[in-house]
Amino acid sequence: MIRKLLIANRGEIACRIIKTARRLGVATVAVYSDADADALHVQMADESVHLGAAPARESYLDATKVLDAAKQTGADAIHPGYGFLSENAEFCRACDNAGIIFVGPPTGAIEAMGSKSAAKRIMEEASVPLVPGYHGTNQNEDLLEGHANRIGYPVLLKAAAGGGGKGMRRVDSVSEFHEALAAAKREAMNAFNDDIMLLERYVVSPRHVEIQVFCDQQGNGIYLFERDCSVQRRHQKVVEEAPAPGMTAELRARMGDAALRAAHAIGYVGAGTVEFLLDASGAFYFMEMNTRLQVEHPVTEMITDQDLVAWQLAVAAGEPLPLGQDDLQINGHAMEVRIYAEDPDNDFLPSTGVLLRHQPPAEGEGVRVDTGVQAGDEISVHYDPMIAKLICHGRTRKEALAKLDRALRDYQIAGVRHNIEFLRRVINHEAFVCGRVSTHFIEDYEAQVLHQEQALTPLKCAAIAAYLHQCEVRNLCVSAPQRDPFSPWHSGNNWRNALAGSRTQTVDYRGHHAQIRFVAEGDSLHWTCDALSEEKNSGEVRLLPGCDIALVDGRRVNFSAVDTRDGGVVFIEGTQVEFKLLPPDIGESNDQAHGLDAPMNGTIISLLVEPGSTVEKDQPLLVMEAMKMEHTLRAPGAGTVHQFFCAEGELVDGGSLLVDFAAEAQ
Repeated sequence: MIRKLLIANRGEIACRIIKTARRLGVATVAVYSDADADALHVQMADESVHLGAAPARESYLDATKVLDAAKQTGADAIHPGYGFLSENAEFCRACDNAGIIFVGPPTGAIEAMGSKSAAKRIMEEASVPLVPGYHGTNQNEDLLEGHANRIGYPVLLKAAAGGGGKGMRRVDSVSEFHEALAAAKREAMNAFNDDIMLLERYVVSPRHVEIQVFCDQQGNGIYLFERDCSVQRRHQKVVEEAPAPGMTAELRARMGDAALRAAHAIGYVGAGTVEFLLDASGAFYFMEMNTRLQVEHPVTEMITDQDLVAWQLAVAAGEPLPLGQDDLQINGHAMEVRIYAEDPDNDFLPSTGVLLRHQPPAEGEGVRVDTGVQAGDEISVHYDPMIAKLICHGRTRKEALAKLDRALRDYQIAGVRHNIEFLRRVINHEAFVCGRVSTHFIEDYEAQVLHQEQALTPLKCAAIAAYLHQCEVRNLCVSAPQRDPFSPWHSGNNWRNALAGSRTQTVDYRGHHAQIRFVAEGDSLHWTCDALSEEKNSGEVRLLPGCDIALVDGRRVNFSAVDTRDGGVVFIEGTQVEFKLLPPDIGESNDQAHGLDAPMNGTIISLLVEPGSTVEKDQPLLVMEAMKMEHTLRAPGAGTVHQFFCAEGELVDGGSLLVDFAAEAQ
């Protein structure tokens, strides 16, 4: 029996494990870095131990420090969550040597699946279908290129020790091979300290379907059905659902049996996921086995009414599986989306900053939110930018989808860029609604789900006008002299002697400038906007006191707002309107700023050109790493790189000038 559990992780998975442990009466110990001293998982746990500095290698990835924390607190077991040390065989072995239960598979199973190339050989012997490829240890570049030519393009480069899309590149032609190989190796070494690569045929338009397996120490094994994780970006999952659309009972049984063969072949114990590519003909191919709990495990919990973390703790303590294969059944349909701090319309660039507002939808009635953050927390450059997982369950796929869309509509985040609007576009796309998904979904429908022009509308203008008026009233109330609180000049309603109070403010909304003029008359506010067509450029809005409700042209809508450093964010009727306040136009400057700024905090990995070089538009200039991913910064146009204001290995702040770049004269 496990009496005290140390969670060697952070964020939403740490909070999730703590909740289950508390329900089971198990005491919990949190570990944390400098960046997470006030994090939600630290506040929730019974005890907490400081590991070290913010970089994961100095805290969460330091196995010695984690083990010392377990010994110091008398923990019986360590749950690694996912990521960090969860698939580290040496850490698992160290736990065994210290007499501490590792809540996961045995060391041998992690080692067997830790190398994708070794895993392929084991799966072949277990008669698990494989994608044609090269899984050898010889990493000579010419040899790898030869195998790519033999397999046929497109091919997929994958880090043998990798996961989460890191160290992975699609190569469409021989001319791209060496550049892609170098980038994949570099990213793999940075993420896993291992740059061995394997090659696979790139299956065109497949689905990504994975099977949740569970095995105990008595040799029993079951599968808890499948999850469809086809909708992805950069090989990272965006939407997951269970069961998979269109899955037949016969195909489910074949895939489940293959997954169990894979698990038994390596003596697996605990929760694991066997991932397959599924093509249109019904053929499926083994991709990899994740020897840990998956991010998307909640959809399996929702359709089976089981707590997989509770199962993990029971199996780790030596208990048999609580249910057999015939005891399990699918109950309804569940979907999960990952709420990220990122900008989907800017190549999914991660976003850092303070969460000025984090207000998830209300849980219950088939809506669940797994998160490890709260308002006031910082999304930093040191860790994955996931804010939360939103999971919805319904009796049917259609009902689950409707709940998910409503929950996304109600989710409010301010302070960082996020992907909520993008997720709504994805799940409401006709192809997704009909279940026509593949791993190329986002690329296939890029025009509909990405780079959407966000124009001002009458509703958005009304929201901005209401916010501006609200700010002015608030400022007037604050500045009113206490000695004369009854003066109409300080009433806070813009009272003017025989004159309506008119104001004009220039705002920037997604790169578009607009002048909004508003006039307060009693409780109502009349506005006009020069950026709208004449028939739609005016209206009336009224904020109802004491509640987050507004009347827009007589229509009652939800309304709330958050101040930002240079403007505001308004939430109105499920729409987020983020804008900047601009100073009055006092004429244009002829000075032209040349340069390339850091899009976010990060570390410079490589400078790709020499100072003084003439470059073409979109030519790579440097590579930076942030939030565990590489980002290539490219020339905004043809021109000359005069100077770099950064060096390889340097940590730079977002917004800092990196390159002195002069555009070519037109």
